[in-house]
Amino acid sequence: MSEQNITRIHLNGKELILIGTAHVSKQSAEEVKQVIEAEQPDSVCVELDEQRYQSITAGNKWKDMDIFKVIKEKKATLLLMNLFISSFQKRMAKQFDIKPGQEMIQGIESAKETGAELVLADRNIQITFSRIWHGVGLWGRAKLLMSIVYSVFNNEEISEEELERLKTEDMLNTMLHDLTVSFPRLKKPLIDERDQYLAQKIKEAPGDKVVAVLGAAHVPGIKEQIKQDHDLDRLNERPKKSIAPSIIGWMIPILILGMIGYAFYTNPSVGADLTLSWVLWNSAFAAIGAAIAFGHPLTILTALILAPLTSLYPLLAAGWFAGLVEAYIRKPKVADFESLSDDVYSVKGFWSNNVTRILLVVVLTNLGSTLGTVIGGADVVRQFMQNIFG
Repeated sequence: MSEQNITRIHLNGKELILIGTAHVSKQSAEEVKQVIEAEQPDSVCVELDEQRYQSITAGNKWKDMDIFKVIKEKKATLLLMNLFISSFQKRMAKQFDIKPGQEMIQGIESAKETGAELVLADRNIQITFSRIWHGVGLWGRAKLLMSIVYSVFNNEEISEEELERLKTEDMLNTMLHDLTVSFPRLKKPLIDERDQYLAQKIKEAPGDKVVAVLGAAHVPGIKEQIKQDHDLDRLNERPKKSIAPSIIGWMIPILILGMIGYAFYTNPSVGADLTLSWVLWNSAFAAIGAAIAFGHPLTILTALILAPLTSLYPLLAAGWFAGLVEAYIRKPKVADFESLSDDVYSVKGFWSNNVTRILLVVVLTNLGSTLGTVIGGADVVRQFMQNIFG
C-alpha cells in the first residue's frame, strides 16, 4: 500500500488518516479499499453531504419525485442546476470510462464491510451554492449560470491540462474554476469554508482512528484547518437576504400602476397605450421562454396571459403557473424518471424528457417574464414621460 496520497495526523489522542483521492482515477477507489481494510478504523468520513449521498446510493430516487411539489416549493431552478451538474459528471464518466464518485462509493462500501461508522463530512451543497450565490453579485450570478450551462452543452473533449486539474479538484471546483479566477471571493465559500467544515467533522468523528476519503485539493487546507476549532453552525448559516430586491420588486409594479392610472386620468388614450405596451412586452417574452422550452401550446398560452399580471405581484411568477400546466398536460411517466439520469447527458434529452422540460418551462418562462418586465417597464416610463411631461 502506497503512502504517497496518505496523510497521517495525530491530534488529541486520535489518529486521523486522510486519503487524497483523484476523482477521475480508478486507482483511487482501490487505494481507498486497501487503506480502510488495512487500518480497520472506527469511523470513515467521506466528502459527501446527505443530498449527494442519497444521489449516489439511491439510483432510482427520481421515481419518487413529486414534480408538482417541486414547482410549488419554488425549487425548480435548484433542481435544474443539480441536473446540470449531473450532466457534467455524466460527460466526464463517458470520456474517462469511470463512475463519478467511485472513490466515495468505495469508502461507503468499505465502511459497511469493516463495521466502521460512516460520517458524511461535507457541507450541504445547497448551503454552499447559497453562500456562493450571495457572494458574487448580479453579474457574477449570470456568469455562474452561463458557466454551468456551458459545461453541460459543450461537447468538446477534455484537454490534457484540464484532465490533470480534474485529478486534483472535485467536480464543483472544476465546473467553477474559471469563475473563481474572475471572482476571487468565490474561493471562500467553495474551498476555504468547506476545508474548515470538513476538518471539524473529521476531528469530531467517533473513535480513536478515523479514515477520511477526500479530494486531493482539500487535503492541504484541511491539514491547516484541523489544528483550529470551527463553528459548524456558523458555517451552515444561509446568508441573510437583502431587503433591497424585495423593495425594488414592489416599487416597480407600484410605479407602473401609478403611471398607467395617472395616464388614464389625464389622457385615456395614453393610458391605453401604456397598458398595451406593458402587456405586449411581458406576454411576448414569457411566451417565448415557454416556447423555447418546447412547452405545450396551452402552457405557452398560460405564460402569455398571466405574465403581465404576475409581474405586478412579486409573490407570484408566470413560470410557476406555466410549469404546473405543463406538468398537468404532460405528466411525467415512470419511463421519464427512469431515463432521467441518461437524458440529462444531452441537449436533446433535456428538452425531450417530460421532467426536465417542465423545469425548463418554469425557469425560461420566469426568465422571459423578468426580461419583459424590465423592457416593458422602461417602455412605459419612456412613453409616460414623452406624453405626459413632453
